[in-house]
Amino acid sequence: MKIKVLYLTKYSRNGASSRLRSYQYFPFLEENGISVTVSPFFDEEYLNNLYAGKSISKFKLVSFYIKRFFKLFSVFKYDTIVIEKELFPYFFSWFEFLLHKLNVKYFVDYDDAIFHNYDLSNSKMIRFLFGSKINNVMKYSSCVIAGNSYLAERAEKSGAIKIVLLPTVIDVDLYKTKKKHTSSKIIIGWIGSPSTFKYIKNCKNIFSKILQNKNVELHIVGSKENIGLGPNMKYLEWSEENEVNLISKFDIGIMPLENTPWELGKCSYKLIQYMGCGVPVVASAVGMNNEVVVEGINGFLVQTEEQWLERLTQLIEKEALRESMGKKGRIKVESEYSIQKKQAILLAILANES
Repeated sequence: MKIKVLYLTKYSRNGASSRLRSYQYFPFLEENGISVTVSPFFDEEYLNNLYAGKSISKFKLVSFYIKRFFKLFSVFKYDTIVIEKELFPYFFSWFEFLLHKLNVKYFVDYDDAIFHNYDLSNSKMIRFLFGSKINNVMKYSSCVIAGNSYLAERAEKSGAIKIVLLPTVIDVDLYKTKKKHTSSKIIIGWIGSPSTFKYIKNCKNIFSKILQNKNVELHIVGSKENIGLGPNMKYLEWSEENEVNLISKFDIGIMPLENTPWELGKCSYKLIQYMGCGVPVVASAVGMNNEVVVEGINGFLVQTEEQWLERLTQLIEKEALRESMGKKGRIKVESEYSIQKKQAILLAILANES
């Protein structure tokens, strides 16, 4: 008899966090005796509008809450519930508490520091009302699945009864390693969303200097905001189908970050994608980046503008170094950040705890 699991994700498949933390595991789970039903909080239209910078009607937003509320009446049909982050954004943890009291077993999954939306909010009212919300969601759960050690530490402080560390991973069978450099340009690449493009804007001065070298291009995948760096900055459309092909054209992958508590919750997925394609990386020395990047082996960790310029220039000028680091990055991803290595962890949680 199959174990029945209800996944209450935040987004549909096109939402990166939901796709990577939930959807990509479904075929494997189904093959191994787990029957999966998925119910996202936000729909595809919401995601499309979000990425396009369009406003969402209040009526539409309310409808998401109503739909999730009525979905909760079906929870007794399942052996286990997996909640991505929280049941209701910017609402009390009453329903997670109710599930706990009704002995409905739920797991909760985190790939970023969503608790800082509340406890570090600029709004005193939000801090007052919801500052301890995610602590409660973790505490009431049967298991917290954490994408990195910072998130796991928060779960431990919250009093969670069980914590499992499960990094965000890629399917290495889908990530083909970069072929030998053939382009006349050296391509520095970044992939992300419009909301995370701010990290590139913060580095505008760095890239304005790097792009003075006419043999270098900066490729931006997933954002279209023009910051005036000229024709050697290319904006490319993201899709799930084309992202690996676009990344495999990079010669250097970058992940600049700010150094705030929010960034400590990030799971360095961009770096894992780059390295999965055999691309060397340069990244801010913040949070999990320090675990994924082995300094001088598969990439460089940097803090200052001078370091960014030095390390990028070094990789631009040395093809052999790019190739060596790229190969070592791929090996690390295969062993530590692939779904092939980690999917058994999720299966064990669901099968043994359900």
